[in-house]
Amino acid sequence: MPFLIALSGLPGVGKSTIAKALSRRLPAFLLRVDAVEAALKRSVLNIHPAEDAGYLALATIAAGNLELGHNVVADTVNPVAESRQLWRETAQSTGATLLNVEIVCSDEREHRKRVESRETEIDGLTLPRWSEIQSHEYEPWTEPCLQLDSSSLNVDQSVDTITKALTALRQNG
Repeated sequence: MPFLIALSGLPGVGKSTIAKALSRRLPAFLLRVDAVEAALKRSVLNIHPAEDAGYLALATIAAGNLELGHNVVADTVNPVAESRQLWRETAQSTGATLLNVEIVCSDEREHRKRVESRETEIDGLTLPRWSEIQSHEYEPWTEPCLQLDSSSLNVDQSVDTITKALTALRQNG
């Protein structure tokens, strides 16, 4: 049975870095909503902001890969219940095991430093400024998820924790 790992968290907490390392280790397809939203913006349709279009496109791509038996890591902010529900439905419709992982950075100074110093490799992606991240809509989780603090865990420790949680989830059904 394939698995879907949905990584969530505010921009700049380390999701993409963890997602890349995790995808290499498992292996799994890495799907980044930032890449889809940047492509929508660059397209002749010039869709910006992408609203739910990026998430819907990404979930459709994830479902196609899961149906083929491929594992998927989805790198998204997942700020609201509706986006989180989309991943539940994607996993359920494909028979995949879902692991929700929320990445946080509890050290505000470190989070801000990361935001202000990072660069993107995605053509057309405009990274949010610190003030935009501070005011970003982000609902607290109301369902169980694995929470990792990137200010106290390095990338390898985060990947280890996720892989152990996935193994436990698969063993316990």
